Amino acid sequence: MRQKNMKIVMCAVTAVLTFSSMNIKADAATDLSSVLPSAGVDYTLQANATSLKNIKEEADTEKASSEEQSLKGTEGQETEAAKSVQGDGVSGNASQTDSISESENSDVSGQLQEEGTEAKPEAAEQEEKIIEETKEVDTSNLSEKILKDVAKKLDRKDEEESFKSLVIAKVNDYVNVRSIPSEEGEIIGKLYDKSVGSFISEKDGWYEIQSGSVTGYVKGEYCVTGDDAVELAKQVGTRIATVTTTTLKVRQEPGLDTTVLGMVPIEDQLVVTEELDDWVKVNIEEGDGYVSTDYVTLSTEFVQAESKAEEEARLAKEEADRKAAQAAARRAAEKSNSSGGSSGGQVMYASGNGSEMGRAVANYALQFVGNPYVYGGTSLTNGADCSGFVMSVYANFGVSLPHSSAADRSVGAAVNGLANAQPGDLVCYSGHVALYIGNGQIVHASTSRTGIIVSSASYRTPLSVRRIF
Repeated sequence: MRQKNMKIVMCAVTAVLTFSSMNIKADAATDLSSVLPSAGVDYTLQANATSLKNIKEEADTEKASSEEQSLKGTEGQETEAAKSVQGDGVSGNASQTDSISESENSDVSGQLQEEGTEAKPEAAEQEEKIIEETKEVDTSNLSEKILKDVAKKLDRKDEEESFKSLVIAKVNDYVNVRSIPSEEGEIIGKLYDKSVGSFISEKDGWYEIQSGSVTGYVKGEYCVTGDDAVELAKQVGTRIATVTTTTLKVRQEPGLDTTVLGMVPIEDQLVVTEELDDWVKVNIEEGDGYVSTDYVTLSTEFVQAESKAEEEARLAKEEADRKAAQAAARRAAEKSNSSGGSSGGQVMYASGNGSEMGRAVANYALQFVGNPYVYGGTSLTNGADCSGFVMSVYANFGVSLPHSSAADRSVGAAVNGLANAQPGDLVCYSGHVALYIGNGQIVHASTSRTGIIVSSASYRTPLSVRRIF
């Protein structure tokens, strides 16, 4: 029985090596899953699973034990070395280990001793041939690379499969979301062009969807779903990389030996602009760079429907903001005329409409312009990073915010774009956060080179705007 198990393991090694030598990369997930189960080997993507390297080492060990039993009749001995992989993550949890536990070593040693007494000459010759073939191929990282590639392909395949259950608006402006599957139904929201909902059911050419706070029906002829939604979802969605290691290095080019552009903390979310095999191109405050896919999880975000109540509130707010901005402009003009056009100094203050507390937050933050940027810092005078700066400014007003630009995207209330931002609002970018001060400007802890500065709020594309006061 154990001899049969040994043959099964050897068949698996031969099959995988054949797969590797054929340079089949694009369909690795399909090929590997089809080869290993057919050889009688349980296939898994778990991090602590027995790897291809372990299988080869067990084969080498069993051969040595078998030969030693035949020649000396003594107990087989074996050793096992753990292989540690260090990547671009700074923390210890960014490394991976490919090894067999001590208890597993003991079990294997016992099995090898028994196998050595039962081995037949023809079986030993077959083992010798397979092992000699194995030596011709560099298998030092074969198992790890294949399993990682397969895991990534399977994750991507699962996500693409989930896109089939999306309903995506494909119109010039928007499609109405109604209360019943009929044009007689009440309009309860709007699904704007390229916005996305989740498919619930279909009735008489209408799709029942759930999107944002809206659940209702859209006319099917103005939307796509199923297989047609898969490719469109890739075009309209925003690809996000969420950092999974304590501190992640962003490099100027894909590769562990390239220059480090900047660093981002765990759980930060970065906009992906390009995907390679093992790296993704992302946007951070210092510019565009690359991060290893070993230390991020990839997902896709979509714009969702707006309810009728949300639309009415937005329109009313925009009108109020327009009137307030006009009034503020008139007051500024009158003040300038009365002072003869003199600015009276170089002190900058928050401008525009908004709450008194919001303006107070913005004015307080502006006091620290010129102070240094320090990664991980929270000191407004001695140095802070972007989220540390925002956190410490708001702490002065009794508000506790997270030390994370990604988490800041969920605090307070959502604001519909920069056009509706008010002083004190948080403006969230890919891997960055700032404070809006009015007149289309922000104050933020930018980079170690620039420190705390004032910039145009549109210098990068915001992911969201959040209001605390």
